[in-house]
Amino acid sequence: MSDASTGRTSTDDWPGLLARLFSWVLLAAIGVFLVNNVLSLVFDWPGISPVFFAQDPSAPSWIQLSVYGAGFIGAVVYVLFSRQRSLRADGFLISDISAFLVRAAFWIVLLVGVGDMIVSFVRVEGWLPVFVGEDIARSLGRPSYRGIYVHCPLMILSVVIAAFSRSLGFIWLTLLIVVAELAIVFTRFIFSYEQAFMGDLVRFWYGALFLFASAYTLLEEGHVRVDVFYSGYSNKRKALVNAFGSIFLGLSMCWTIMIVGMGNKMAIINMPVVNFEVSQSGYGMYVKYLMAAFLGVFAVTMAVQFVSYFLDSVADYRDEPGKRKPTSSAVA
Repeated sequence: MSDASTGRTSTDDWPGLLARLFSWVLLAAIGVFLVNNVLSLVFDWPGISPVFFAQDPSAPSWIQLSVYGAGFIGAVVYVLFSRQRSLRADGFLISDISAFLVRAAFWIVLLVGVGDMIVSFVRVEGWLPVFVGEDIARSLGRPSYRGIYVHCPLMILSVVIAAFSRSLGFIWLTLLIVVAELAIVFTRFIFSYEQAFMGDLVRFWYGALFLFASAYTLLEEGHVRVDVFYSGYSNKRKALVNAFGSIFLGLSMCWTIMIVGMGNKMAIINMPVVNFEVSQSGYGMYVKYLMAAFLGVFAVTMAVQFVSYFLDSVADYRDEPGKRKPTSSAVA
């Protein structure tokens, strides 16, 4: 059992080890699913389905299937070599992983939003050839070119910033949305000026705010709970409800989104991303494909956070010390 004073799991605590193993196998499965999705989209690999349904599956299919085995083995090895880690410690670590993913996503929507807005503004005003020349100006009118040479570098920079900074949060993104809305009002009614990219920027940031903030809201117990019986339960029963709810309701929803949205190249999330899909607003922002990817980011970050929530709930059921207390801060 776990040590009540330290919260560390002893080597003969098989229920705790199984809970940790189950959690890390789930995380490994999510990571491998995303890796295989990239292999299928970028390198046109066939996925794992030919192994089960084709008479002569190709080598890439076997490789993609073997990656799942490697992920499972990696999870088992990690858990067995860290037997003394408590459920709380793993829960905090996994929650930090989710927070990093959300923080990186926020930096991406900030930098890509501002960068694409500037390109769209200069392009709609006809100034783009002056700054970059005719050839590049024409190329920036193509979604794939702008996505690869403008958005991708900004995404990489965003991930680097997220690794070293914790300053960006939901309050700041909310403020940016208000500023963007005010800019539309001022330019429309004072200067009689409005372009499609202005509304696109607001929708881009709104979508990010509501989808990316969900994982952090779960961490801070901020989601609305339809409470009929829950408040009258004991702490152990509440923990049991939270643990089973995380698996059968939360993670099932996230996996449904990932499988339906990223199960193949023509899936509803993958297809817009692969084709760099844009809106039909002419000189608007070229970020519609990223807004499709928002749903995938939502599913992944929520799944990671649900795994953390599951571990915390099991720890609550076992009366382990160190329970996380929700904070009033809304910083990722």
